[in-house]
Amino acid sequence: MACQLMHIDIQHKPFQEKVILGDIRFELVNGKTTVLFGPSGCGKTTLLRILAGLDSEFVGQITETHHRLGFVFQEPYLLPWRTVRENVTLVAPNNEPLVEQMLYEVGLQEHASLDASKLSLGMARRVSLARALAFQPEVLILDEPFVSMNEELANQLRLLLLHITEQYPMKVLMVTHNPHEAVQLAHRILTLGGNPTGIKSDIPIYLSNEERRNQGRIANVVKDVSSQLSAL
Repeated sequence: MACQLMHIDIQHKPFQEKVILGDIRFELVNGKTTVLFGPSGCGKTTLLRILAGLDSEFVGQITETHHRLGFVFQEPYLLPWRTVRENVTLVAPNNEPLVEQMLYEVGLQEHASLDASKLSLGMARRVSLARALAFQPEVLILDEPFVSMNEELANQLRLLLLHITEQYPMKVLMVTHNPHEAVQLAHRILTLGGNPTGIKSDIPIYLSNEERRNQGRIANVVKDVSSQLSAL
């Protein structure tokens, strides 16, 4: 049985002669999405790399590090000479039914034979998400996965992510600069800032899955959350 919590306790993260992260403590909960919100350059991506085990040069600890972890980057990073199906199969080479299920979940079954080089940005990001999910992660990390997209397409992918996390509960940590996106997806928004960077605010978001699909309801909550952020 998967552990329900992942505890993060970062006391000190140096870079060259500067401390860039300090006093960051929170936990990821199964079935919940935590969003990191903060200015560019404050260390959000560095924090994600620590959680993913890609950076071990810090003082502190991440408990329950045995979790299977999927990572969706800002860029899809697909192999352009391989098909959609082949890109997803890379992480599940012996599980064709799972690969097909993930392609179905992201709406790409009919495009599975296309070369990745021929995909639109939106389709490529769907492949990237399917690939991460085919790894059957207990923890899913997303680093601004819908950046540089028009709002209509970004909203389609946010709704897709909502659907997937309903179907496959996992611990989700996401970085975004978009308040609307943060409110629509998060159960908890952690705002980062300061020098060194720490947690400045911890804002719970109490929305049902149905409300997260209601743009008017989301807009009202965004106003409230924005007022809290401006008071920091």
